[in-house]
Amino acid sequence: MEQQPTLFGSMPALAGELFAENDRYRLFAQKVWPVLAGTRAALEKCYCSDNGRPGIEPVLLMGVLVLQFLERLPDRQAVEMVKYHLGWKLALNVELEQKGFHPTALVYFRQRLVKHDQAAIAFRAVLEALQEEGLLAKKTRQRLDSTHVIGLVAHLSALDCIRETFRLALEELAEGLGETERPDFWALMWERYVENKLDYKSAETVLRSKQKQAGEDIALVLRWLEPLGVEVREGRQVKLLRRVFEENYTVVENAACEPVKVRGAGAVQSPHEPEAEYCAKGQDKMRTSWVGYRVQVAESIGEKGAGNFLTSIVTQQATGSDDAGLPATLNKQKEMGLEAPSELYVDGAYISAAALAQAEKENRELLGRAQASPHKRNIFGADEFDIRVEERRAFCPAGKQSTQCSRLEEKESGKVNYRFEWSYHCHQCQWRDKCIGGSQKHRTLVAGQNHTILQKRRHDQKTSAFIERMKIRNGIEGTHSELVRAHGLRRARYRGNAKVDLQNQFIGAACNIKRWLRLLIKQLKDKDPQNVPSPEYRETELACQHIATLSLYLRAFAQFRLEPMPTVSS
Repeated sequence: MEQQPTLFGSMPALAGELFAENDRYRLFAQKVWPVLAGTRAALEKCYCSDNGRPGIEPVLLMGVLVLQFLERLPDRQAVEMVKYHLGWKLALNVELEQKGFHPTALVYFRQRLVKHDQAAIAFRAVLEALQEEGLLAKKTRQRLDSTHVIGLVAHLSALDCIRETFRLALEELAEGLGETERPDFWALMWERYVENKLDYKSAETVLRSKQKQAGEDIALVLRWLEPLGVEVREGRQVKLLRRVFEENYTVVENAACEPVKVRGAGAVQSPHEPEAEYCAKGQDKMRTSWVGYRVQVAESIGEKGAGNFLTSIVTQQATGSDDAGLPATLNKQKEMGLEAPSELYVDGAYISAAALAQAEKENRELLGRAQASPHKRNIFGADEFDIRVEERRAFCPAGKQSTQCSRLEEKESGKVNYRFEWSYHCHQCQWRDKCIGGSQKHRTLVAGQNHTILQKRRHDQKTSAFIERMKIRNGIEGTHSELVRAHGLRRARYRGNAKVDLQNQFIGAACNIKRWLRLLIKQLKDKDPQNVPSPEYRETELACQHIATLSLYLRAFAQFRLEPMPTVSS
């Protein structure tokens, strides 16, 4: 691979004439491009140096990806910007006559990054640069929240998913089996699921019968495949067909199949994207459902003038919980060279007794509203009791101390709970109707081993000081809106968990770069207010850029010679 020319290449005078000192493309070339160029040694490991045709400069490709997500452009348009946009040429440190490349080069480059586990290389490099600039400390205050990412799939019903998976499996088998190796029922299966399509306007009884018939046909094919070779039996689409069959059918007597009423969590929603899962959250009007993924976004809370920057982005399965996303986020930041945040502001989904105890053990604050304890209507919940797990005592709303405490430990998980009982205090208690259900003789209550710290949080979150402090968390909602509206975080461009994570990492890097450039522009403005270009200067600047871009188009068209059309004799 040939190295890129030095900064600005042959464009120093042109850059000074066309781009003001506070122009974002010029600042990108001065600040961000050297950071991306510093990753070349790591990018070289993704290539084979002694095999294949000469590759395109990997730093250039990574810079194109960053600008692509910065300005939310598709591959083909991003390549055109490299050819014709002077701002991109300056930012990417290429010559004025730089020729473009085919858009598939970006596809192959992303595949290389995923294959060599370098999806977060740009995000990590920008994060390190922000630390060197003094804009981000290793240990800082942060806020964390999750949002959903819709997968690149069409909505399919259960029957659609089954038939489409069967079709792909049959086509895969057709490539690996000759006509003489196929079973007697092959032509029938091929006609039903490959050549014909389902009539969606059919009656519900017809659709149910077709779903049952599909299950019986799949079971027949899977039984036929059992004695065959591993290559045929363990093909990608055949394995997926076996999984879909197990998720959608129950085998009853005489090898008959009955469709299940409810598919379990994590079931395949589309054979074209089996990693995209269905998930729903909220209730009634606030209910949101999607097929795709979940992403955890953590953001620093900088002091005035320092700015807020994304510190980590973690991509999860859609059914992944926020409770599991918290340790994943802390581990991700540790890999990035950051320490655990001194204060982490979250919502109630991240707050549990175990999480609060772990934060206290690590000498950090986990700030968020704990969810209320579950209880029946008009019956006192655990919040109404004064529970002292360490002393193995508890006091009911009437002030009576528990008469018995039992330690309960789960063998598989090792989780420890304590069960408190009020045996003889409840017989003549004035609060009996509000404390004990109709089938109970006396009140019992089960609390975890870390219930004390959870009880303290439920008490503290009612104070005005805690409510005022938690207002800092609201900023993460605006960050989600920025990532969705400006950079396209809501919808996946690619398929597969690894590629979706790569997209999210580049979106995070682009967002941090944008915030960094805005901070640099603000610093230049504060340093020299007179240096801010006037509207007239800006119009002249844009006109010069348009003229220079037009000259590039004229050079391109000048390479083509127009030949006169041949005459046709009558």
